[in-house]
Amino acid sequence: MIKKIIAVCILSAAVVSCKKETAVSEVKSANDSIAKNETKENQYKPIDTACSSENKTEDYIKALQWYRTKIDQEIAGNTPEQNNKVYDDYVKIREKYTDCFNDSQTEILDKYIDYHTVEPGTQQLPDNIKKMAAELDKVGLEFREMGEGLTEIHSLPGYYESVFKNKVTPDYGAYISQMAKDNEENYAVDGGLLITWEELGERLIIWENFINKYPKSSLIKKAKDNYHNYLLDYLLGMDSDRIYDSEEGKIYDDKREAYNMLIKKYPNSATVKKTKELIAAYDAHTPVDQIENKINLRR
Repeated sequence: MIKKIIAVCILSAAVVSCKKETAVSEVKSANDSIAKNETKENQYKPIDTACSSENKTEDYIKALQWYRTKIDQEIAGNTPEQNNKVYDDYVKIREKYTDCFNDSQTEILDKYIDYHTVEPGTQQLPDNIKKMAAELDKVGLEFREMGEGLTEIHSLPGYYESVFKNKVTPDYGAYISQMAKDNEENYAVDGGLLITWEELGERLIIWENFINKYPKSSLIKKAKDNYHNYLLDYLLGMDSDRIYDSEEGKIYDDKREAYNMLIKKYPNSATVKKTKELIAAYDAHTPVDQIENKINLRR
């Protein structure tokens, strides 16, 4: 009887031992699987931002997705000041990839305008183009028609705002938000303005206010460049959008009306001061080729 009890105990111990070994083995196997997956994930390196003909569409998409995941993780634990730097670096990386994307898709981009139907604003995109458009959308990119038959791949206007809103310092937040608004539609094509002269005046005031409010921002140079480029167009006109009627010897009525609206609305702004100088110069019949120097527009 004692022998039977001892035998049963030995058998029970063996069963328990086997179960423990099996459980340990299963846990080890699971941990090994996780480790392998993590190692595989950690081993992934995005393609170089230097363009290469060997890179495929999926390579760029995967790299952009990887960077977005990395950025989201970084900004979640950063201070706003740290995220300013993250934004600067991220823009550079995305712009480089986007440039490479444009270089690698010239055949599609050259033909993109041909997919329009007779009726304006409609498209008949082939399945492969629809598929690529969907892939681009996943990483905040789009096909954008620039005019004159030119199509390019660009970041969606509000992409950076969707990533960094309330994550950066106020100056960066204001800059990113305004850039999103500025990029909602094409600005000009074939030397002609695509937004109204009134809208251009408002953009100038916004950027002037930014410059005055954040004079020490690290974005101040970019803001001043935006302001200055808009100011040149606003006061000197464009190749297909003139300000001065040489035959009549006067500023075009629609332009003068837009100028007067701005003067009335923002009488104390630096933009208005330059606008008044321009009007006075033209009214004094200053030669067109001397206007630029007369009102000192070049920095």
